[in-house]
Amino acid sequence: MFRELELLSARGERFSVLSEETGHREFGAAFPLVLVDPIDGSLNAKQGIPLFGVMLAVLSGPGLGDAMAGLVLNVTTGDEWRAARDGGAFRGKQSVSVLRRAMRDRLEVVGLESTPRALKVAAPLVENASKIRILGSMAISIALTSAGAFDAFCAPIPVRVFDTAASLLMLRETGGVATTIEGEPIDSLRCDLETRTTLLCAPTPELHDEALRILSRRG
Repeated sequence: MFRELELLSARGERFSVLSEETGHREFGAAFPLVLVDPIDGSLNAKQGIPLFGVMLAVLSGPGLGDAMAGLVLNVTTGDEWRAARDGGAFRGKQSVSVLRRAMRDRLEVVGLESTPRALKVAAPLVENASKIRILGSMAISIALTSAGAFDAFCAPIPVRVFDTAASLLMLRETGGVATTIEGEPIDSLRCDLETRTTLLCAPTPELHDEALRILSRRG
């Protein structure tokens, strides 16, 4: 990735890069800021679990809402998700459209961030779902939510904002909603390696409202 970015810099492009592996590197300008996560789902990769991805995002400013473009690649399947601000979201060459909701009386499939404590904190959501999926890659999980594969995705324990930038742009481009689990906006959160937040994502405002109501019952 850095070889390609260095080639862009040599051709006169000015930007900076942020990655957990290399920290912050400036190539002539603070912004645009390129976020690089070469392995999202690193524990899966380490353990031989075939579900992990690559995340790239380009931001015009420091906040999560400043994302201009994003890419999530499922390394094990080759499935590629892309989005551009006001340009839609794509899975491969196909524009992403949200699956029609199959169940009206409850959430059909809910995705969770992968810690045991998350199950306890999100207990009302778990109890109101027909099925639960814990993938171990937030970038892939939120990308799938943007297409309606999950009726909701929840990270009830604060997670790093950095890892979510590309797929949250996809969610916005398909009409989805993302907030904290209290319903607070997240676009102003700083995209760095320290900022963390809880997350509640859904492919439609209606599903988000429903998931938020369910979560409000937690003790």
